[in-house]
Amino acid sequence: MASVSQRVAAHIKGQDISFRQTVFQLSSAQKTAAAGAPPYSIYVNRKAGKYVAAAAHRIGWSPNAISCVSAVLTFSGITLLAAAPSSWWVGITVWSMLALGYVFDSADGQVARLRGISSPAGEWLDHVLDCAKLPSLHLAVLIAAYRNFHLSNDVWLLVPILYSAIASVAFFSMILNDHLKTIHSGPPRSAGKKKRSVIKSIALLPTDYGALCFLFVFLGSESIFISLYSLFFLANAGHLLLASFKWFNDMKNLETVVTETTLGD
Repeated sequence: MASVSQRVAAHIKGQDISFRQTVFQLSSAQKTAAAGAPPYSIYVNRKAGKYVAAAAHRIGWSPNAISCVSAVLTFSGITLLAAAPSSWWVGITVWSMLALGYVFDSADGQVARLRGISSPAGEWLDHVLDCAKLPSLHLAVLIAAYRNFHLSNDVWLLVPILYSAIASVAFFSMILNDHLKTIHSGPPRSAGKKKRSVIKSIALLPTDYGALCFLFVFLGSESIFISLYSLFFLANAGHLLLASFKWFNDMKNLETVVTETTLGD
């Protein structure tokens, strides 16, 4: 059976393959999901992104072009959230734009892996766009709340401000973790593939960007939206606090491995 790269090469030469075959190739080129990864991103967004990636690949879109489409959809939704009066139709439209942008955000990496053309420039673009959208979304909530909500106490406006900071720190920490582990990689401490934890995956649902996007469906009901958004904020704050202790210990263990390796040399 031909490899993924061979099939892609055949497609480029004009020996076209079916849409179903492209989807199958993408299924075999997926990244391994981390144990306890939030369910929406894995079971909904990644699968939807697979079909978008297959269509984009067949019409010749590059991963960077897909990233740009994702950015247009995402920031259009963020702009609408900040600029339009809060209502049910605005909330559903914002959710649709953000969710579709998230699907395209998954598709760009899948096309890159399918074609074997992953590049530092493409990874940089993807991370920068993610870094921009996360705090921008919460700042848009801040603007919408200030303009449209009938708050009994303006102290609540601190929630989207703090949520923006938490989202930025969490994203940067995860990127930095991967970067430092790549630079100072040591021998694996355990062998074998980690088993996915369904309970952990469900518990981490509030940290899932896709689940956050769905909250805007309730923008038409101020009380429901504020309650759910506040709960998500508390869950993300708690997760970042606990995860920071773990990540710091991971870095200390990595430091020990690097020191032992240096002394051994």
